[in-house]
Amino acid sequence: MAACLPLSGDPNPSISSDPHHKMVKFCRPTFSDHISSIPISPNPHKIQDSPPPPPPCSDSDLWFKIREEARSDVEDEPILSNYYISSILSHSSMDRALANHLSIKLCSSSLPSTTLFELFLDVLRDDGGEILRCGVRDLRAVKERDPACISYVQCFLNYKGFLAVQSHRIAHKLWSDGRKVLAMVIQNRVSETFAVDIHPGAVIGCGILLDHATGVVVGETAVIGNDVSILHHVTLGGTGKDSGDRHPKIGNGVLIGAGTCILGNIKIGDRAKIGAGSVVLKDVPPRTTAVGNPARLVGGKSNPIKLDKTPSFTMDHISHINEWSDYVI
Repeated sequence: MAACLPLSGDPNPSISSDPHHKMVKFCRPTFSDHISSIPISPNPHKIQDSPPPPPPCSDSDLWFKIREEARSDVEDEPILSNYYISSILSHSSMDRALANHLSIKLCSSSLPSTTLFELFLDVLRDDGGEILRCGVRDLRAVKERDPACISYVQCFLNYKGFLAVQSHRIAHKLWSDGRKVLAMVIQNRVSETFAVDIHPGAVIGCGILLDHATGVVVGETAVIGNDVSILHHVTLGGTGKDSGDRHPKIGNGVLIGAGTCILGNIKIGDRAKIGAGSVVLKDVPPRTTAVGNPARLVGGKSNPIKLDKTPSFTMDHISHINEWSDYVI
């Protein structure tokens, strides 16, 4: 049997006599793609729904904002009605919507979405809400730092960096609980689907932005702090066949430019910046900038220039360039 959910939390379907405002029930089907069986409304420019909940007042109410954005998108593009209903508007909470969306993205012919949905929802609800709290911080990070992000709902549905990080959080919880085979299967599907390869053993903080995300590789013993921004084609890897603790430790508020390789069990200090295309093999002090191959500190090792602002927030990749000659070969 399919599990039916009202579009809103109002238990009284007779709240309005207007047929366009009657309660609509949506069912999560038992077949693998989770597509809603509800037909598009005769008036596609109006989503059938009961009165909305009160406006958001905290991070936990971001789900309200996402639903409002989804309704607005459907009014602009009625052709997306079924997609937004099955992905957003038919779900009573963000954890159900996230579990559903990830399960559809990561399913395969031998790994059905219904199986993944139940697994993901169990993990999201068994960890005390920590994964979802970090996910909310990730959403806000993307919206605040990426000028290309036009809405929270677009990030939630379409930004593979965000989706890859949420998938990793689930895989990491399974890894930490000793379910390592299952965690590795999910990691493999994430790599195939999103072109992001994060080992489930890696530890990642909250407020993470993977901008574009393609080609990001994070090793097993890597640690990424809070409020970190990472561009595409970044590798946090080892230096060879060393075993044990062998991957980088990234502090809070760090910005890592595109195409960067940070190799070995080294530390990138809080609020440091790594320039695009750099190869970092040694520790980088807090609030400094490292650029080049091999990377060197801007201002010199003995007296490096200190950053006043948190680079992961400013997303400023060129503030270390003082003169044209600084980057002309």
